Amino acid sequence: MPRIFLTARLVIFALFVCLGRAYSQTDPLAVVTFTLDFPTSTPEHYSIRIPSDGAAHYQSTGRLTADSEETDSFDLEFPVSAETREKIFALVAKAGYLHKDVDSHHKGLAFTGKKTLRYKDAQRSGEATYNYTTVSAVEELTSLFQSLSATLEFGHRLQWDHQYQKLALDEELKRMEQMARDNQLIEVVAVRSILDPIIADPAVINGTRARAQRLLEKAGTR
Repeated sequence: MPRIFLTARLVIFALFVCLGRAYSQTDPLAVVTFTLDFPTSTPEHYSIRIPSDGAAHYQSTGRLTADSEETDSFDLEFPVSAETREKIFALVAKAGYLHKDVDSHHKGLAFTGKKTLRYKDAQRSGEATYNYTTVSAVEELTSLFQSLSATLEFGHRLQWDHQYQKLALDEELKRMEQMARDNQLIEVVAVRSILDPIIADPAVINGTRARAQRLLEKAGTR
């Protein structure tokens, strides 16, 4: 092969490599993470990771309920709707990408857990740790993530009950239905992977299976 053609191919290859590297460095996913550490709460620790593509991750450890001695860890990959995802990233932008201190530093406030919000994309990153904040965008983010955790912890308990105490499922699902009606839960579809096996299990009583299916129907997934 003539040297000139070989050289041209090498140049083209090098250009593709450079372009690939540039793309990978400038177009990674943006990620928002919320973490709560609260030793006297249920759960004691949880973390929610929301990437811009919606493939989210939740992890928690602690007691299953406030009056339970059972402790467990929970790990779930779940999808986040575009609506919720867009709201989260818009609020982070409104909060200045978490580059400033957001804690109120008011003395005498009750401790409600160490909360940490993190943001990272190709150009910037920020982190804010607080107990209580008066920054409206951060307040709204905190409420949103806490509601999402409440939904996911229902999934945690339902998964446990389905494995170890099926008769407890109906009461848990009743509570979940009521909180969903009161708009205290968001993204019920996030626990579809837990509700679907309950719906399909003939060992679970029909009324309980129907209740789980209603939850998904109201969430718009069936």
